[in-house]
Amino acid sequence: MKKLIVVQDPKAFKLGAPGVEVVSSKDYLTDPRFAQLKNTRIFNLATSFAYQSRGYYVSLLAEARGQKSIPSAKTLLDLKNPRIVKVLSRDLDEVIQQSLHHKEKHDFTLSVYFGRNVNPRYDKLAHELYKVYEAPLMRARFVKGEKWELRSVKPVAYKDIEDEHIPLIKRFAAEYFGKKRYDTAREDRSAYDLAILVNPQDKAAPSNKRAIVKFRQAAEGMGFRVDIIGPDDIDRLGEYDALLIRENTYVENHTYRMARRAQREGLAVIDAPDAILKCNNKVYLAEVMETHHIPTPRTMIVHSENRHTVGARMGFPVVLKLPDSTFSIGVEKAKTPEELETKLDGILAQSDLAIAQEYMPSTYDWRVGVLDGKLLYVCKYFMAPGHWQIYNWGSATKEDETGDFATVKVADCPKPIMDIALKAVRHMVGDQGLFGVDIKEHDGKAYVIEVNECPNIDCGVEDVELGDEIYRRIIGSLKRSIEKKIGITPPDQPANTTPKA
Repeated sequence: MKKLIVVQDPKAFKLGAPGVEVVSSKDYLTDPRFAQLKNTRIFNLATSFAYQSRGYYVSLLAEARGQKSIPSAKTLLDLKNPRIVKVLSRDLDEVIQQSLHHKEKHDFTLSVYFGRNVNPRYDKLAHELYKVYEAPLMRARFVKGEKWELRSVKPVAYKDIEDEHIPLIKRFAAEYFGKKRYDTAREDRSAYDLAILVNPQDKAAPSNKRAIVKFRQAAEGMGFRVDIIGPDDIDRLGEYDALLIRENTYVENHTYRMARRAQREGLAVIDAPDAILKCNNKVYLAEVMETHHIPTPRTMIVHSENRHTVGARMGFPVVLKLPDSTFSIGVEKAKTPEELETKLDGILAQSDLAIAQEYMPSTYDWRVGVLDGKLLYVCKYFMAPGHWQIYNWGSATKEDETGDFATVKVADCPKPIMDIALKAVRHMVGDQGLFGVDIKEHDGKAYVIEVNECPNIDCGVEDVELGDEIYRRIIGSLKRSIEKKIGITPPDQPANTTPKA
């Protein structure tokens, strides 16, 4: 990826960056040469970042040209909104308190230079701030009331850096611009960079190890250079063109933050943050299905005021779910009024709302994979031995934790199953992205159980019909998204005749 540092006056630029072209903001905005660059990273170190200033337009036009800018125009606007700064800093509370607990004054300003601070005591805090706001040069102001709080973050012009800090900041800059993916020259001819997020600690990872290898092979065969990254690599996302998440996603952990950062950075993302928000919430699912008349098991949203009516309205047994339950975690079955009270106590202690759902016994669930609004694969997932769910996390043996599977050819998928899957995805999240729809058949009718934004793609299961082509199709979706952003029209693709609902 080519890199440019944009400043007001290159001759006055103090920091230096060997091997990096330094250009003036005027030239960047007006010289046609820079408008034509692709696969380029812009480091915007302008003098002013005020709305509609020259510095603001550098970031804005970089995005319009399909280039990546640090900071982005969205970041510049976010930093002007105290409310957004407060929201984005919530995850930083622990490191803020740890870093500033010794301060006697009640007002403190921290300078962050390329994710570092000149005082090692504050280096961790500076690094965490950069991961959230990603501006190369910035200052953060903290105020102490009952505890330390971040009040503002502002980008800093390089000309305003204290002279005594320059020698150390030159080293920070050299390390920063020398990062692996910021090198102008590439050792291979890969067109794009792909990060695949996996987590060895994931209890029910959506792709097994062999599938991850196949994703890598498919991507490399389609012109990507690939890195496997982990939960702690959020600050590396700016190095890539696309992010493929192959870890179970949750709103309350790093997966959502990484998806959100990647989207803000302009990466093509599977799974997109809005999909994670929507699909992880069973309350949202219930509302969408009811609004669009998509059959689901009879469902009730439960809270402290109506919990006493669940038994009478739903009968027994009844299925209870946390709103963000996934892979059978946070899903319970109550057979008696006593069990209902006990299990609701546990769920409502974690969430203000719960889902009560009609129990529909079946030997298997359909799982329909949908990519960009079209059928990708169809499977039957059978219940774990002696259990009412596909996953039995309380099993005494590893072998009995999950049930068996049977892959069904897409052409053989029953039309009611296909239709309801496509309709559910379209109304939940639209026609872009990778999703899996769980469906039950009961008394000859199809019912949507849930829509998953991070469905299983396991080697030997979901890929039985398509083989390696399933991995190429998913990577191809990311590649099309990248090229759409940078204005490249891909060659005509073979027609996919899968009908839409």
